[in-house]
Amino acid sequence: METLTYKGLPLVRSNDEMYYGDPNAPVIVYLKVLSTKQVGNQTVSDKIHVSLISTDTTLDPMQRMKKQGIKNGLYSALDVGAVWLQSELSK
Repeated sequence: METLTYKGLPLVRSNDEMYYGDPNAPVIVYLKVLSTKQVGNQTVSDKIHVSLISTDTTLDPMQRMKKQGIKNGLYSALDVGAVWLQSELSK
């Protein structure tokens, strides 16, 4: 089975939730589709909640959250998530 990637990192989707990044890295991006819209015959993601979260499961869920926001469209959400992820990993 081929893994879907975005900018060279894995992107895994399950229903309305997506995880972007290496699960072995200190942080990953979590995306949650909040709403969809019809474009022609296609249903596309509209509002997306983007979170940069720590992969350290020993932390309290609120401590794991590094950044979060809401974006319009999957591309915008993935793009900002990729910037956050690269910025955090380069520290």
